[in-house]
Amino acid sequence: MQNPSSLFLRGTRVIDPYDRRDVVADVAIDQGRFVEQAPKDAKIIDAAGCIVCPGLMDIHVHLREPGQGHKETIETGTRAAAAGGFTYVACMPNTKPPLDEPERIRWVIERAREAGFCEVAPVACITRGRAGKELTDFASLRAAGAVAFSDDGEGVEDDAVMAAAFEQAGRCDALLIQHCEFKSLSAGGVMHLGEISRRLGLPGLDPRSEEAMIERDLDLCRKTPARYHVAHISTARAIELVRRAKAEGLPVTTEVCTHHLILTDEACASADPNTKMHPPLRPQADVDACRQGLLDGTIDCIVTDHAPHAAAEKALGFLKAPAGIVGLETALGLAAKAMVETGMADWPRLLHWFTTGAAAVVRRAARPIQVGSEADLTIIDPIREWTVDTQKLHSRSTNTPFGGAQLSGFVIGTIRGNRSCSANLGSDTRKLYPPI
Repeated sequence: MQNPSSLFLRGTRVIDPYDRRDVVADVAIDQGRFVEQAPKDAKIIDAAGCIVCPGLMDIHVHLREPGQGHKETIETGTRAAAAGGFTYVACMPNTKPPLDEPERIRWVIERAREAGFCEVAPVACITRGRAGKELTDFASLRAAGAVAFSDDGEGVEDDAVMAAAFEQAGRCDALLIQHCEFKSLSAGGVMHLGEISRRLGLPGLDPRSEEAMIERDLDLCRKTPARYHVAHISTARAIELVRRAKAEGLPVTTEVCTHHLILTDEACASADPNTKMHPPLRPQADVDACRQGLLDGTIDCIVTDHAPHAAAEKALGFLKAPAGIVGLETALGLAAKAMVETGMADWPRLLHWFTTGAAAVVRRAARPIQVGSEADLTIIDPIREWTVDTQKLHSRSTNTPFGGAQLSGFVIGTIRGNRSCSANLGSDTRKLYPPI
């Protein structure tokens, strides 16, 4: 990590979804803030052909601390986030112990501040111990810095408990993020219930387990309106339920993971545990619905659900291995492959889903690229091709099915105030990054 006092990016493409700007311009930074002209001592960098945009956001990651540092730490996870172009992440509470007490929220924030790679906003538990029985104290957790509430990894199945969560969330204007799954319907499934699961003889996960909880929660939202967010949506019917709820005017948002935009359940045919996700990879019709949901505004943002696991855990085989993959460092390239390279969206639209779309969900203040504002930006080469090398990932874990994948959309780095989280902002002022 470097600490440049001043920087001048010459002739870059500035895409700022906050003020709907897409222009070729110079960007000058002095003492961590955007300024109108290059300071005399500025490091001058030719950024022609690159994109400068507000720092990317991911509102669904797992940083594993406290308690699971063998998978990831806040330091390694946020380093990976910066490498992937993210300056802000919201981390889920399924840690050991879980984030159900104010002091644990404060601990995460302080550890992230010490690491310094990106801003971390903890998501607190809806219920104590994520056990689905007793609500946490939303007000005290919000005061400690919690950005939202979720039992992620577990859906809140008890109707009365979830109804009470809506009531408490409404009173303190809190965001509920639901992992939508009724265990009685998912029934221990490890992949999508369909042709591939039957061919492999592995238990299938019925998509109704996701859809039924969304239906239940939307009914609760109609009775007691509170901000409600569907985590990692994955089926066409689930997306349609959210679409209709938005048309009713309910305060409902949702997100989609990069892997649900790019892979189908066919990827599980080899029984590679790195293709085991939760919710699972779905058929092509669901992938198509996820992409369309982004385009028509039903889906608000793209997330990674970054879920690091140790190699020994993934080596247990498809049936016993934990679900999830690392995603922070591959997110932008995969999303570009799914949406830009297919011609479905352009770069301004793609970056909206990683900035303004996510910011609106968690109500984070705008971070535009404008004179006087603190620098918070990501630098991208949109056409540079690169290969996913799992041995070079910054995450402590390497569980991904995308090792060896050829992607374009290379993240050069991020800048937050006086901090440059980029190994590629080298000393050569003639080039933005060295060749690889």
